[in-house]
Amino acid sequence: MKRLRIIFMGTPEFAVASLDALLHSEHEVVAVVTVPDKPAGRGQKLQQSAVKQFAVGKGLPVLQPEKLRNEDFLKELEGYAADLFVVVAFRMLPEVVWQMPSMGTFNLHGSLLPRYRGAAPINWAIINGDSKSGVTTFFLKHEIDTGNIIFQEEVVIAPDDNAGILHDNLMEVGARLVVKTANTIADGNVTFMSQDELIQRGYEPIHAPKIFKDDCCIDWSKGIDAIHNHIRGLSPYPAAWFEMVKDGQAVSMKVYRSQKEEASHADPVGTMVSDGKTFVKVACANGYISILELQLAGKKRMAVKDFLLGFKDISSYAAR
Repeated sequence: MKRLRIIFMGTPEFAVASLDALLHSEHEVVAVVTVPDKPAGRGQKLQQSAVKQFAVGKGLPVLQPEKLRNEDFLKELEGYAADLFVVVAFRMLPEVVWQMPSMGTFNLHGSLLPRYRGAAPINWAIINGDSKSGVTTFFLKHEIDTGNIIFQEEVVIAPDDNAGILHDNLMEVGARLVVKTANTIADGNVTFMSQDELIQRGYEPIHAPKIFKDDCCIDWSKGIDAIHNHIRGLSPYPAAWFEMVKDGQAVSMKVYRSQKEEASHADPVGTMVSDGKTFVKVACANGYISILELQLAGKKRMAVKDFLLGFKDISSYAAR
């Protein structure tokens, strides 16, 4: 097998596992490309991406271009004479970048393409109640997440898995798949399948757009399955939320963990029910959602029992 010179491109923690796997493979990671440091937090201190922090710790050269078409960046990139570019959770690349290496550029995506093309495949798979997800490696092309598929591997989603659990599972499986893909390309044995062929066979393309605050708001008029999936699909980040209302005053609450309770009841949708000590549940169309872990605006994340120690009049509020 040929030992490839690889440039790795990525940003968040999800990409770190793949970079680490490549460093333990037969190939050589000659440089890492990630986003520029950005101010964050109350002090607005410059914060490095997870990939940069890891790469610096390993002594790897790190490139942080503001613009991917910048001539100085492109010359520097070309100077590494890489055989292959590997992309995991990074920005959309211009053609002048992804066509540069002789053996191409492939991407790891956190879904079974063509399902869940877009920025938030992990969240939407759980929000939509899917029982499986997976990872895909594919060669880049102009349209995002539409390139020819190299490998896929399925991952089961358990009924109470949240986005954090699925993220970690896909991260581990994906890291192994990245090395497998690089090895196959190095051997010259790579084959691929067009996503258009899969669509013609009935594999439905689904969009997984970026999630905004309004997308996270809980709609209590929905059924318990949809609400429970919504909560776990957004946990731990960015987190589902709703407003508790009393006498015209509203308090925002994030929900990180919930439990379904199917029941016939006469409570209006949004009624909050509690014994003041051990449980809080909200009336929905076909039952109740018990809130197990939450965060009140301005407070710490906590279990519902701890919350009720200082908030005993919860049943006088309504959820909206």
